[in-house]
Amino acid sequence: MALAIVRARVRERPGRALSGDGRLRAKALARFGHRPTEGQSRALAEIDGDLAAPRRMLRLLQGDVGSGKTLVALLAMLRAVEAGAQAALMAPTELLARQHLRTLEALSPAPVALLTGSVTGRARAAVLEGLADGSLPLVVGTHALVQEGVAFADLALAVIDEQHRFGVDQRLALGEKGLAADVLVMTATPIPRTWLLTQWGEMQVTVLAGKPAGRK
Repeated sequence: MALAIVRARVRERPGRALSGDGRLRAKALARFGHRPTEGQSRALAEIDGDLAAPRRMLRLLQGDVGSGKTLVALLAMLRAVEAGAQAALMAPTELLARQHLRTLEALSPAPVALLTGSVTGRARAAVLEGLADGSLPLVVGTHALVQEGVAFADLALAVIDEQHRFGVDQRLALGEKGLAADVLVMTATPIPRTWLLTQWGEMQVTVLAGKPAGRK
């Protein structure tokens, strides 16, 4: 009963409705070259429902390694860009952030930047300027994204990968970089139902079942 009350309060938080025309998504899927799996399509439909609603999204996307969570996250991020806003993906390590960057750069028709502790000097200044003036719609990074001095023109969607490796404050800080930003957290760690209810009981949960053809 307590968790039901918490979830109801979370869903009442005012947010913003994000709507896109699908043009960027279509280009990304054309570059991908494959149809999304049934699980990916189902997960994206649930996320789209949240993004279109006038309340803030707080959703957990759970799926095994190789199930295609990154593609789902990118398509959700592109919806924010189609709506004229920005999206960010935060990973717990620079290695994982760079892996996500390679995937997003290969598929995204919108520019993608990287912001980690190793990005310094003029390169860092250029990224910070692009995020602040809105010329960079997408960014991938580590906890460097939530540091003081990082400002977004209009962050509408914060995606957090392997969120259990971040502190609560770090997770909340990225979402607070935007005005009523939606939050999507992802994990490949299998989560027992009881733990899911107690640890993430305030979140809506999407389970990404199945894997793309050819993956074991």
